[in-house]
Amino acid sequence: QVQLVESGGGSVQAGGSLRLSCAASGYTYSMYYIGWFRQAPGKEREGVAVIYPGSGATYYADSVKGRFTISQDKAKNTAYLQMNSLKPEDTAMYYCAAVDGAYGLGTEILNWQRYNYWGQGTQVTVSS
Repeated sequence: QVQLVESGGGSVQAGGSLRLSCAASGYTYSMYYIGWFRQAPGKEREGVAVIYPGSGATYYADSVKGRFTISQDKAKNTAYLQMNSLKPEDTAMYYCAAVDGAYGLGTEILNWQRYNYWGQGTQVTVSS
C-alpha cells in the first residue's frame, strides 16, 4: 500500500535548476528512508540522495554534493530534490524510492537494490 508519486521533471539548459517532488502515502512516513535514484540510457541505476525523515539525516552521491539538496515537508509527507548547476550528465529518469528504516543501511544507503517501493519516475533533460 506504499505509494510514491514524483513530479517536477523537465528540460533545462546546463547551469539551470529544477526541483523534484515525491509525495508519499500508505505508510508511516517518518520511519522509512526515502531517496532519489536515476538511470540514464545505457547506464546502471544509481543513488543520488537519501533522507531519513525521522531524524532529517541526509546522504548524497559524490557526483551531486554541493549542487543537489534533498529536503522534506513532514506535514505533507513529501520529499524534494533541489537540483542546481545542472550538467548534461545529470540527464536521466529520476525515481523516488522508499524502504523501511527499522534497521540502518550503513554503506548500502545509496544502493537502489535495498529499496522496494518505487514511483513511476520523472524525466530530467539537461542540454549544453
